Amino acid sequence: MNGEKIDGIARHEGAPAGGLAFNGETAVYGLIGHPVAHSYSPAMHNAALAALGLNGVYVPFGVQPENLVAAMEGLRALGVAGVNVTIPYKEAVMPHLDELAETAILYGAVNTIINRQGRLAGYNTDGPGFIKDLREDHGFEPSQGPALVLGAGGSARAVVMALAQAGCPEVAVVNRNRARAEELAKSVHSKTGLQVLALQWDPGDRLLAGFARRAALVVNCTPLGMSGQVRGDLPLPRGVPGSGQLAYDLVYNPPVTRFLARSAANGAVVANGLGMLLHQGVLSFEAWTGLAAPVAVMRRALYRQAGI
Repeated sequence: MNGEKIDGIARHEGAPAGGLAFNGETAVYGLIGHPVAHSYSPAMHNAALAALGLNGVYVPFGVQPENLVAAMEGLRALGVAGVNVTIPYKEAVMPHLDELAETAILYGAVNTIINRQGRLAGYNTDGPGFIKDLREDHGFEPSQGPALVLGAGGSARAVVMALAQAGCPEVAVVNRNRARAEELAKSVHSKTGLQVLALQWDPGDRLLAGFARRAALVVNCTPLGMSGQVRGDLPLPRGVPGSGQLAYDLVYNPPVTRFLARSAANGAVVANGLGMLLHQGVLSFEAWTGLAAPVAVMRRALYRQAGI
């Protein structure tokens, strides 16, 4: 990932054309998080496994917070080959892993785990996947201008760190818990040298409003707008994001969130999290299997699942 060579899980031969063979040799991959019912990852990864004729299956594992430690032990006990990690566990899983790759340490979060004979290794493909989507699918170069990031959780940490590494000149983070935004800002500064602003979650805050209006990129890394989540408003001034700005929502279900709909109405270019989901998934799949991922197949599966 991001140029790092990773030993993957061995390829399983013998899957019949047009389907997967489930037997004692089937490799199990999955997703742990809460909630996970909305996720499109199973459709994407199962399509990739089938396309390459691999004897494997990818399933969602909904894990309640009080069961996270038991779930991690379960990965070892059951021999689950690898999993993705989503909200709210990208940081919480880290103390329960045996190894952390440089990407996980740098981003301070894990979204990909490989099980190597009972030893769990954590990686982060979110950051590289996000930058790859910006550049390849949206023609946006992070060095173009300032970026405003909403949220300070695991996904936000990966986004901010990736932007700093990719040459973004200015980044500001706004979070309901400002202390957490300040911690993230300090962490990014210590690891990359980029001075990151931590702003107040208040649409009336002048500093936030000013930064938001001149930002080239505004990224929502909170679950606001996600299917099944409590509704709420992001602390943005009226008309922002607007013309000349890229509004990027990591939420992809629904494909058009309230944030993206408003941004489009304001004249902004908009993007949901499907592209980042695709590219981080490609990197995870390649880490688990050691094979080149069928990107076009995975993209079609995602779009089909999203009804696009």
